[in-house]
Amino acid sequence: MSRIGDFADDDVTAFAVKSPDLGAAMANFTQAVYTKGRLPLRVREAARIVIAHANECVVCQNTRDADGAASGLDEEFYDHATEWRTWPGYSDTERIAMEFAHRFAADHTALRDDEDFWERAAQHFSDELLTDLAISCAMWVGMGRMLRTLDIGQACKITL
Repeated sequence: MSRIGDFADDDVTAFAVKSPDLGAAMANFTQAVYTKGRLPLRVREAARIVIAHANECVVCQNTRDADGAASGLDEEFYDHATEWRTWPGYSDTERIAMEFAHRFAADHTALRDDEDFWERAAQHFSDELLTDLAISCAMWVGMGRMLRTLDIGQACKITL
């Protein structure tokens, strides 16, 4: 049950009326991550689903991209997100994005200081794509934690 209003368990947007200006800005930020970001779809979804689990956000875990099947995003891809280190179905690039997302959500200062990680990441990502990844992770961590903390939309299944 929502902590800030009487919203249906499958309503992930109504909360924005409680803060219309900031809610609209968050919607625009979210839209930009999904429509302006330059990460390949599988890489974006790999990072996103890791943060969904870190946030314990059910709606985020249930979100799928409408174009996912064409890019090889099946349920197995999502089901193994917590095994990102070892599951053989992820590419090296996806695994680096997942590591970044996990550490961004769980221990950002250790990530910042890990020269080995940055050397490995540079083999797979340009500075521009790392920037897109970091900005996307910032949105997912913030939005997912807000939704989970306020218990908003946790019964939702969103198709992007």
